[in-house]
Amino acid sequence: MKAPDPSDWLAVHPESGQSYFQFINSRPNLPGPAHRTIYLQPLEAFPADAPSLSQLKTFTESYFSMPVTVLPLIPGGLGKITTRVNPDTRKMQLLTGDILSALKNRLPDNAYCLLGITLSDLYPGPAWNYVFGEATLDERVGIYSFARYDPRFSGENVPDRTRLLLRRCCKILAHETGHMFGIEHCIYFQCVMNGSNHLPEDDSKPLHLCPVDLHKLYFSTRLDVVARYAHLRDFCRQVGFSDEAGWIEQQLKKIPPGR
Repeated sequence: MKAPDPSDWLAVHPESGQSYFQFINSRPNLPGPAHRTIYLQPLEAFPADAPSLSQLKTFTESYFSMPVTVLPLIPGGLGKITTRVNPDTRKMQLLTGDILSALKNRLPDNAYCLLGITLSDLYPGPAWNYVFGEATLDERVGIYSFARYDPRFSGENVPDRTRLLLRRCCKILAHETGHMFGIEHCIYFQCVMNGSNHLPEDDSKPLHLCPVDLHKLYFSTRLDVVARYAHLRDFCRQVGFSDEAGWIEQQLKKIPPGR
């Protein structure tokens, strides 16, 4: 990790980190034979220029080496969700607590976790301007917004918007689902589990896990590390994340033959 800039996460939120043994001693929520599927629940229809649900599914399957199911839209929606208009952006926001309560009642029997995904902006309470997402680890549900990851949200016109938006959305899915496994923010390496205070900081962190956090994920899932890397490399090549595909290829070359 490089030293944080004054506005970066660790400069504003000093953290002591979580070692591998601290992770184990925290008694994390582990998947088991009866609770091994990650469910993605879109809260609204995703238009053609939104992140592809099928690509998000493939990414999540590759990243966590677990079954992933994208649920259909809920007829009639989640029920009564408190909304407000953000005073700065003048865009509608949804209250996270109402969504989490509704998702908790829809948790499938075989779910490891149920992750709501939305294109609407979120807020956790009147004192907050916005939040990218929120989760209740004990109840295994979370809600994450892709709204502010879209350059159009702030009026930007950037080249290759589709790829940038997909990358940002994959990153928040990896980061927040990592938290569902009990993995805390990383302070040791450049890692997808680094905290971030703003989009430039978020864009600067990689999509991959560092050795410490990969070890934690392995402890939780007993995944095949080589197969996981190969699947992620293939996904990254397919969607144009060439830097990540190249990094993964280098890791695979370090593995002894026959491993």
